[in-house]
Amino acid sequence: MRGGSSLAGGSNKPERRRRNSTSPLKDRTKTTSTNLSSSSKRSSSPSATTLLDDDPTTVLFDEYTNPNPRSFPHSVKQKCWEKADKVKGRDPDRWRRDPLGNLIFRKLVGCPGCLCHDYDHIVPYSKGGQSTLENCQVLQATVNRSKGNRTDISKSDLIQKSSYCRVSDRDMDLLELSAFGNVRRGQDTGGCRIQ
Repeated sequence: MRGGSSLAGGSNKPERRRRNSTSPLKDRTKTTSTNLSSSSKRSSSPSATTLLDDDPTTVLFDEYTNPNPRSFPHSVKQKCWEKADKVKGRDPDRWRRDPLGNLIFRKLVGCPGCLCHDYDHIVPYSKGGQSTLENCQVLQATVNRSKGNRTDISKSDLIQKSSYCRVSDRDMDLLELSAFGNVRRGQDTGGCRIQ
């Protein structure tokens, strides 16, 4: 009987272990939610706001807001893409050419392939360049990596650093199908228009 009841109810030792063992993640979420709720209660009283204002982490966070971030904001990246040269017969939202004439695909960002691109600071950030539209260009990723923070490199040297790959229209179609699920042509395809 005793063995039967322990099988039905389970042994007491594993239950005790389960009850007493807690994961660190659970402990952190409990203390975090407790701290958050207590800090929100404190912030409602006027004396607590002076305590929170004196908190060094709050002061450091407020002082660290950088007016010139190293990476470009999303809106600047959008406009920078739009100012790059269009590819004839292709959707300009998907395909562009960098200033050196390299073909680039919008979905491929930061990788080392020949169709990949980066948003490059024309005047390098390390030399005082701002993260603005005027200082932004879409550049093939391998060229951007080889350029680094140099300003004295010529356009012909950058062209030599380009990763050249021959991409047919069919290859471009396949890339669009895999990335977007469809193929879109630009308005200047030169083919017949159905009205």
